[in-house]
Amino acid sequence: MTSNLLPHKQFRFKAQIGAAYRAGIAVLLAVALTGCMSMELDDLGDPSPEIPSKLIGEMAKKGTRPDSAVLVRIFKQESELEVWKQSKTGEYALLKTYPMCRWSGKLGPKTKDGDRQAPEGFYHVSSGMLNPKSQYYLSFNLGYPNRLESALGYTGEALMVHGACSSSGCYALTDQGVGEIYAVVQRALAGGQERFQVQAYPFRMTAENLARHKTDPNFGFWKNVKQGYDIFEATKRQPKVSVCGGKYVFNTEFEDGEPKDPLAVCPAAKMTPDAGLLAKLQEQEKKLADLLAESTSVPVNAYVDGGMHPNFRALLKKNGPEKLAEKISTIKYPISRPDAALADPYGG
Repeated sequence: MTSNLLPHKQFRFKAQIGAAYRAGIAVLLAVALTGCMSMELDDLGDPSPEIPSKLIGEMAKKGTRPDSAVLVRIFKQESELEVWKQSKTGEYALLKTYPMCRWSGKLGPKTKDGDRQAPEGFYHVSSGMLNPKSQYYLSFNLGYPNRLESALGYTGEALMVHGACSSSGCYALTDQGVGEIYAVVQRALAGGQERFQVQAYPFRMTAENLARHKTDPNFGFWKNVKQGYDIFEATKRQPKVSVCGGKYVFNTEFEDGEPKDPLAVCPAAKMTPDAGLLAKLQEQEKKLADLLAESTSVPVNAYVDGGMHPNFRALLKKNGPEKLAEKISTIKYPISRPDAALADPYGG
């Protein structure tokens, strides 16, 4: 269709449409956040390291069982933790999404002890990394630093997913939430899964989200981990994670076996690409390239110290840190840096 508008009027018209679109998105987001903030303190439930019957029922609906393999994904900006279970087809199905009460630091990987950063990357958790006697009710160790992080000289230890609402580099949920997660992963490990994969991201790794952060110093690292995210999104199968060349390498078989030096140049690989998957990954790469060429936005990374899911942020505002801490955890551990939690720029 040919426009009869003069060039300067066309520009103004497009700007008005763009503003209206952004306003509409803002309204939808506000409605969504309002809807998810209806939780009350009494809704938090009692902790129990058992798989609830309702959750077992959900597993059956998705074609999976309590002893089937499990996978966990974590998203900082959204303050959410996902639990996925492997179905009869071999693909993973989303079982449940848990709101995180607290994580510390800013968007970006952990690099040194004491930086309060919660890790980002790919981790693998075995049964020996589960702690049933944690000071934060229950916990499992992510295994930071992993092979790549150790080779890069990153430091730190005991980075956990645990209960209570306090974080100093960890991912904290309610006792009730971590009790369910702990029970699910423990059952999978007891059922024969040697270790389960944890994928920890700064945000949902869409091309749009990554393009918004194109000037961030961590952009190159995030672009690397997005490859693993995209593979899982496309296949719903756990990506094979290798490390070489100072980065993660996914779904690659090497002629001489797994690379031994994470920082050395990647050895020759066996070329067995899946044509369908390759096309989907190339589509994502093109989409990101197009957005990067168009985008001029400045990333919002204004965390004072970590974030909190909108559900808990609303409860914190309404009830204060003491009452919230009493309901979050049986040990009544104080909410870490509540003022910083309320300053979460994405907290709704």
